[in-house]
Amino acid sequence: MTFAGRYLALTTVLNLAWELAQLPLYTIWASAPLRESLAAAVHCTVGDLAIAAVTLALGMFVAARNWPSASYLRLAIVVVIFGLGYTVLSEWLNVEIRRNWAYVAAMPRLPWFGTGLAPLAQWVTIPTVVFLMLRGCAIPGRSA
Repeated sequence: MTFAGRYLALTTVLNLAWELAQLPLYTIWASAPLRESLAAAVHCTVGDLAIAAVTLALGMFVAARNWPSASYLRLAIVVVIFGLGYTVLSEWLNVEIRRNWAYVAAMPRLPWFGTGLAPLAQWVTIPTVVFLMLRGCAIPGRSA
């Protein structure tokens, strides 16, 4: 399997776990039947997979000169930055403007945009962990 394939597979599994864990921070957890909440988590995980694929592709385009040995860290940083940027925009649009979903009071939020800290932490933590896990797979001469 390619690096991108491994990255997306691991990212998807970890994002599903994260989405399930953060469900209580969204109003759907208390206002909808369990089946609907779980369906929302799966739906969001599919979206997370798309975000992960796009941020990885953009990161490769922008930062992956001399890939992978000279650009691995730069790629990881760029992917995290793109993920954070998308998350701030998406959460702001969907919570504040479109009102597609809502946070419970327990969700810590950024002061200016109102973006929840759980989704922000998701897009720092998961890509970082996956890049660390796959470092040996991407750099020639290193074992996985």
